[in-house]
Amino acid sequence: MKIGCPKEIKNNEFRVGLTPVAAKAYVNAGHEVYIEKGAGVGSGVTDEKYQASGAKILATAQEVWGIADLISKVKEPLPQEYDLMKEGQVIYASFHFAADKELTKACLEKRIIAVAYETVRESDGTLPLLRPMSEIAGSVAPLLGAFYLSKIQGGEGLLATGVPGVAPANVLVLGGGVVGSNAARIAAGMGAKVTVLDVSLDALERLKTTMPANVFPVYSDSSALEAGLREADIMIGSVLVPGAKTPQLVKREDLKIMKKGAVVVDIAIDQGGCFESSHPTTHSDPTFIEEGVVHYCVPNVPGIYSRTASFALNNCTIKYGLEIAAKGVVSACRDDNALKSGLNMYKGAITFEPVAKAHALEAYYRPVDEVIR
Repeated sequence: MKIGCPKEIKNNEFRVGLTPVAAKAYVNAGHEVYIEKGAGVGSGVTDEKYQASGAKILATAQEVWGIADLISKVKEPLPQEYDLMKEGQVIYASFHFAADKELTKACLEKRIIAVAYETVRESDGTLPLLRPMSEIAGSVAPLLGAFYLSKIQGGEGLLATGVPGVAPANVLVLGGGVVGSNAARIAAGMGAKVTVLDVSLDALERLKTTMPANVFPVYSDSSALEAGLREADIMIGSVLVPGAKTPQLVKREDLKIMKKGAVVVDIAIDQGGCFESSHPTTHSDPTFIEEGVVHYCVPNVPGIYSRTASFALNNCTIKYGLEIAAKGVVSACRDDNALKSGLNMYKGAITFEPVAKAHALEAYYRPVDEVIR
């Protein structure tokens, strides 16, 4: 199979879909690998390193898209890439279709095959391709919140760590999964008082037994949420419904009870966000203020630490990518239920029901088992 890796073009997205080690794994398995010139520079990878791995360097994205049977990306195709997609081409990337109707319709019209990182799910319920990015995003979120608490960034001017005689920040984390756990751990290490809200008693028990004493796992209900909103200096949204649009837990009206200059970091924004007031921002223009509350809503947070993120992602994606390349996507999905759960779209059909429901496109839905039988 011919594997292609174009350069990412999302705003300040420095990650890369293939590392040299991953490229070499494909080559060693008998496949051809094509990398767009300069694709790895943002992650500290030169074209020469790809060539040493056996990959071929092509001058333009058009050439890569044109030759590849399988495109390996980090982020979803953007509008300027839609015309480059080919019918039957496998695109292996993060898509987050439920939050983007335009992308969903474009991929339907182009009749591509979409294998989405965010819905590849193992039998134990884990999301192996989402996990490394969630770990990074969760770890970064409290640092971002602390930075934007500064007065010159529109925040309340509170040092999140506190100092002797002055209390540290109160950090409220919505969701105790991978993002929320990492966010709580880093915020606790900064010295903040951390409250984690979740409806899973198992998650709360796990947090209670593994987190420092300044982390307080609390069952999430309307009363607990209201109390948390009133107290929070930093609020981190980390709620996840795999592949589906994130529920908006905090309404716009709720911002009025929060402190002026408090900071919201909505890590769930790539699936629509868990704050009604959220909308996607970019690394170039990352924040906006509503009701006196600073909102940070950048969808590609892990791209800040592109080298770590690229290598961590490829450590996980290569396993499933090799399966697709060796067997073809249909046979690979028949043999591997985790991959089957990642198949979101197949040649003009939506094969992941929450995406169809998110955009009222049920007419395009076909069960994945029907498609791959």
